[in-house]
Amino acid sequence: MKKSHIKYPIIASLLFSYLTVNAQDYKLSNKKIEIYTTAKKGNQRITKSADKVTVKKFPQPKETDIAIFIDPKRKFQKFEGIGGAITDASAEVLAKLPKKTQQEIIKAYYNEKEGIGYSLIRTTINSSDFSSDTYTYVKDNDKDLKSFDISHDLNFKVPMIKMAKAEMKDNYRLYASPWSPPAWMKTNNSMLKGGSLKPEYYQTWANYFVKFIENYEKIGLPIWGVTVQNEPMATQTWESCIYTAEEERDFLKNNLGPTFYKNNLKDKKIIVWDHNRDLIYQRASTILNDAEAAKYVWGVGFHWYETWNGSANLFNNVALTHDAFPNVNLIFTEGCKEQFDPNQMDNWSLGEKYGYNMINDFNSGTVAWTDWNVLLDQNGGPNHVGNFCFAPVHGNTTNGNVTYTNSYYYIGQFSKFIRPGAQRIAASSNRSDLMTTSFVNKDGKVVVVVMNQTDNPYNYNLWIEGEAVEIKAEEHSISTIVIS
Repeated sequence: MKKSHIKYPIIASLLFSYLTVNAQDYKLSNKKIEIYTTAKKGNQRITKSADKVTVKKFPQPKETDIAIFIDPKRKFQKFEGIGGAITDASAEVLAKLPKKTQQEIIKAYYNEKEGIGYSLIRTTINSSDFSSDTYTYVKDNDKDLKSFDISHDLNFKVPMIKMAKAEMKDNYRLYASPWSPPAWMKTNNSMLKGGSLKPEYYQTWANYFVKFIENYEKIGLPIWGVTVQNEPMATQTWESCIYTAEEERDFLKNNLGPTFYKNNLKDKKIIVWDHNRDLIYQRASTILNDAEAAKYVWGVGFHWYETWNGSANLFNNVALTHDAFPNVNLIFTEGCKEQFDPNQMDNWSLGEKYGYNMINDFNSGTVAWTDWNVLLDQNGGPNHVGNFCFAPVHGNTTNGNVTYTNSYYYIGQFSKFIRPGAQRIAASSNRSDLMTTSFVNKDGKVVVVVMNQTDNPYNYNLWIEGEAVEIKAEEHSISTIVIS
């Protein structure tokens, strides 16, 4: 064994040479560097900087040097995409706007060049609070689902999804979530206010998922995946259904998973939990520690509403889930600013809330990120129980005007530049005021996002392998640096 190092001196030499070259082969001085910024000060909205950047040698930063450190060789999770939900509310608002405005909004979200390049769509199975009414796709007590009919969705939701799909082209991926089974399947005989799925209807409900997928695919809308249940631990005034971790595990293991396999839907991504970060590890471990249930799970979904009780955002729980189950995908499935107030549409914190959550979620191992409603009206609806919220874009159905909030641009600082198939790389900041995450796209472009949510501007050094460029982070700004 000792002689093997001498026996193949040429191979050993080439290998050593390869490793040496690749340890020092990323040179900023050989790269094109572009900076796009959204800032509270001025009119920058994903605006490309006209300032020329100069690369300098910078072998060893001091502690007094403010810096963002990037290491393209240290790679982490693959990136699936960013998107938002096309709900009944979003689709109804779009339909009430002028045709030209409708196309503008669709392009603004789903066109990669003219907009921010969304690559994920979430939609609902049956109604949610962001519907004008409560509905299902079957008649009462139709256990065999012979009356299954998606005609309701053909009025608004399906046309909007098809418009988005046309702009997304190959990036189109649609997944669906139920808020509640039909009332007759539940213990409280209502789609609203919680209740649970009756055990005798577990298989009927699994078949319902299959019917939904088949009906959508018949009209040209392939389904990428489903979540088992939206917010399964919340008894809401609107459509809701409670599952304990064990109940969700057993429904998946005994009904939903096998039913998908039996109906040639093995390729559909099944996402569990779909609720807040507070209980994500308990839910994930209960399901994923069961090998028979785990084999059906593509990912664990989560929301950001754990702050309802005064808690801070619990990103560490996301990171722990990733560390414990590294082969299971983490996907942010919903978040929005609640309690709509038309006087706060220009509040800069709306966008910063998104930037803060997205950076932390990606750095915790998240592969995909989905906003809630892509479009709401001037009242934060429609919503049949009065749960009005903010969206990145609001359309006034009275006068046809459209408002793009800060949230739209903050999300766009990620979605426009970090593309499906990218991979997260190491990014480190030496100042807590500057938050950062970084990815390398499939085409080799390195994308670095830097956010400053303080009142102070900072000049910092973007450092890679002994070279750096000096960049200014304006107060209350977010910038995307693209290195190609």
